[in-house]
Amino acid sequence: MKKILVASSALVAVAFAGQAQASEKIKLSVGGYMEQWMGVADQDSGESVNAFQSDTEIHFKGSTTLDNGIEVGAVVELEGETSDDQVDEEYLYINGGFGQVKLGKEDGAADDMGITAPSVGPVGVNDGDLTNWVSAYLPDTVPSTGDHKRVTYYTPSLSGFRAGVSYADDDTSNNNDTATTGDNVISAGLEYNADFDGWSLGLSATGENEGEGNWYGLGANVGFGNFTVGGSWGHIEDDFGLTERDAAGSDTDTFDVGVSYAMDAAAVSLSYAYSEYGNRSTTGGASNEGEMSTVDLGLAYTLGAGVSWNTSVFWFDDDNNNASFDNDGYGAVTGLRLDF
Repeated sequence: MKKILVASSALVAVAFAGQAQASEKIKLSVGGYMEQWMGVADQDSGESVNAFQSDTEIHFKGSTTLDNGIEVGAVVELEGETSDDQVDEEYLYINGGFGQVKLGKEDGAADDMGITAPSVGPVGVNDGDLTNWVSAYLPDTVPSTGDHKRVTYYTPSLSGFRAGVSYADDDTSNNNDTATTGDNVISAGLEYNADFDGWSLGLSATGENEGEGNWYGLGANVGFGNFTVGGSWGHIEDDFGLTERDAAGSDTDTFDVGVSYAMDAAAVSLSYAYSEYGNRSTTGGASNEGEMSTVDLGLAYTLGAGVSWNTSVFWFDDDNNNASFDNDGYGAVTGLRLDF
């Protein structure tokens, strides 16, 4: 039996290699984006955290289609602004009638599939760039563990439904780590996207398990005409990400709602987020918990192919029981985004 299995495996390998040799050679393409922002904010705790912000990534992509119709490709994203990992995401993917498999360093299925309120401004209210400009708690209804070395599987879309699941054996892994001393991370999502007569609907249910804790959430967007209306909700359990995020007693509930309107080259959005967050002190110090509210008015205008001018006017109120973290204020940010 062992000889038969070895012989069968060899035949499969030879057949796969033959198909790969007969297929078209992998072609490399280069893309990415650059964002350059300038802004000002007034907050009780002092001046704006920054006057200028930038974010740049260069994306290298290559793929080929085998004779059997299966697509195999790779993506490498190079960070232009970093003090840590120079490579943001790097993974291999396989697409076919069975769905998609990804293997490498990337966000989990929950992060990829989560739906939040529509927003077109550079700041936003949900896991956006608010904390680049002011000192506050950042609302997030899809608080994924970020980029880790993992395997992910997405099912094919069936009547608008698609599911995904990811597994990482170490929640602290990155490109340079070889140790697997962290907690396992299981990330999953279910989405539904469909276009009807004059309107569209998007729904998502996502969540992650890390160690002894979980987070989970729901999202929905409805489009009709030039309008999109939507929102999301997320809950973080007490023990989720304890070593990386919050201390014991850190149960958190967050929601956001928003509406956007797009016409020709222009778009505008108004969004609101609220978090009731638990203790964030991981050093054993004084309790640090409270309620966070933030509003963002976003404007976007397409100047040309791949060039957009974006603006946010925002307000926030971080009501913390620890006076050192209690803060509120407002600000405005504007700048350009280039996609290439």
